Amino acid sequence: MDNLLSIITFIPSVAALVLAVFLRGTDEAAQRNAKYVALLATTASFIISLFVLAGFDPSNTGFQFQENYRWILGLHYKMGVDGISISFVLLTTFLMPLVILACWNVTTRVKEYMMAFLILETLMLGVFMSLDLVLFYLFFEGGLIPMFLIIGIWGGKDRVYAAFKFFIYTFGGSIFMLVAIIAIYRVTGTTDMAGSANSGGLLTHRFNYQTFDVLGIPIKGGLQTLLWIGFFISFAVKMPLWPLHTWLPAAHVEAPTAGSVVLAAVLLKMADYGFLRFTLPMFPVGTQILGPIAMALAVVAIIYTSLVALVQQDMKKVIAYSSVAHMAFVLVGIFSGTQQGIEGGIMLVIAHGFVSAGLFLCVGVIYDRMHTRDIAAFGGLVNRMPVYALVFMFFTLANVGLPGTANFIGEFLILVGAFQVSTWVAMFATTAIILSAAYALWLYRRVVFGDLIKESLKGIKDLDLREKFIFAPLIALTLLFGVYPSLVTDLVGPSVADLVNDVTAAQAAFDPAALTAPMQH
Repeated sequence: MDNLLSIITFIPSVAALVLAVFLRGTDEAAQRNAKYVALLATTASFIISLFVLAGFDPSNTGFQFQENYRWILGLHYKMGVDGISISFVLLTTFLMPLVILACWNVTTRVKEYMMAFLILETLMLGVFMSLDLVLFYLFFEGGLIPMFLIIGIWGGKDRVYAAFKFFIYTFGGSIFMLVAIIAIYRVTGTTDMAGSANSGGLLTHRFNYQTFDVLGIPIKGGLQTLLWIGFFISFAVKMPLWPLHTWLPAAHVEAPTAGSVVLAAVLLKMADYGFLRFTLPMFPVGTQILGPIAMALAVVAIIYTSLVALVQQDMKKVIAYSSVAHMAFVLVGIFSGTQQGIEGGIMLVIAHGFVSAGLFLCVGVIYDRMHTRDIAAFGGLVNRMPVYALVFMFFTLANVGLPGTANFIGEFLILVGAFQVSTWVAMFATTAIILSAAYALWLYRRVVFGDLIKESLKGIKDLDLREKFIFAPLIALTLLFGVYPSLVTDLVGPSVADLVNDVTAAQAAFDPAALTAPMQH
């Protein structure tokens, strides 16, 4: 019980090692065994995460199930979860068995494909459980490698270009965070987030916020502002936030279906988690100064990417741009700094994980049958695929934010939080709901409705049993959290309230005059 978090994290990697060492051959039996090992490992990780949930105390706003071991160079391997991080952990462990099932028809280098997803799961889970900045950074950056391989080896015809663009953008952005981490260690002498017997932890430090000059340019907010920018750039690229988003549509289009599901449903959420875990609590004055700029960029991203989605001819590109818009919507909630806004952001993260997975899987279903994602190649599918049409309709309406779905709860809470900060931000952010209805229903109309006149579609088959099994839990949880959102808000609420109170108190404790006063040397 003392090492449950490590067990959850490394079960997939152990399974990948088993595949690498013991599984030989490329025949059908070996391929089937690789899939079963991957499914068993991801399912085991999910089941054990439910034990963590069962033993988790939401009223305790500190980190629970902590593990702390001396590591290398004075650093610590430190893990733990609070109400915020456990929701991201559960989202990841829940989705990964479904991702493996979605890979079931893969026949090319199956063992390596399963290994890539298993290692990727370990790295994603490590991000959400790390309580040390260096450990977080290693997990955060490590996730690039298996995703790079998934896109570059098993992707579409332009997979190499998309894989390198994904790697260069995200790795380049993370360099700024690495520099900020080094600076933090130089100032504080620790990379420990939560504190321990030998360290007060980073949250006990209040970085200098007095104005000083860099190359003759006055930096309002001092060191906090510079550190805030370093972390923000890294997370903004990963999210991705306009104008740093151009790698995402290419990555989604070229990635295999399972890769797109993981990318949209989990990998993008690592940035949201980073904002909540580091940017807000560690740099409250930097947040106070630059938070409005982040919200303005998010509003631009919401409107711009939604309009771009309207003119796409590739189904995956429509959903990819929709993901950018929804992640920008989450950013509005996070930087509103309000209880409702942040809770809504976490709810939308979870809801988008379910819905984006469902939408990309819907695209994958017809791509497997027709080997095209061109919207013009379809039409009238409801005549041959009524069950598919119903499932696609459900996720389309959930993506729009239909009341009764989890997306609606998240978006509503974000708008409530944003309205408390700026009516203008709330008003422009609301356009996301209107525009999402436009591009989502336009896509659905062209693909599903109409007469079945294309000869190539007249023999297309409806969902099989495996595909129905994958969609069923996604639909169930989207509806469950939509009508019973307290399952999420009760879990994350105390930790969010503690975060908001801490950030508000830290901002109130600073002397506003010092923001413009030059630093004394």
